[in-house]
Amino acid sequence: LVVTNGCFDLLHRGHTTYLYESRRCGDALLVAINSDASVSNLKGPTRPIVAQADRAYVLASLECVDAVVVLDGTRATSVFEQIRPDIYVKGADYTEETLDRGEYAVLKAGGASFRFIPFVAGFSTTKIVEKMNS
Repeated sequence: LVVTNGCFDLLHRGHTTYLYESRRCGDALLVAINSDASVSNLKGPTRPIVAQADRAYVLASLECVDAVVVLDGTRATSVFEQIRPDIYVKGADYTEETLDRGEYAVLKAGGASFRFIPFVAGFSTTKIVEKMNS
């Protein structure tokens, strides 16, 4: 089981490439998304742009995604404790050293290995929002 997590607010090519490559790391991909409240806490009061139920629906519709769960908090620790993934995937802007220490400890204790997927240059939700507002 491969697991990743994030906001996935405005789904774009960078996200879909990341999810496709994440799924290729194992037999099934679970995506844990931040709830609307936690996206707002992480990204600011103007986010999310897309509601959690709609983000979950769009992600679950992708062939590479096997399941989606919504996180109530800003961290996925409780999901990792319950699911115990074999592989945890994040973007290449992270390393094992820069992952949230609580999440890392739970994943490591559960025996997960870590993979880091390179970004597709030029794609980010923040850049899309800035372009829309200019």
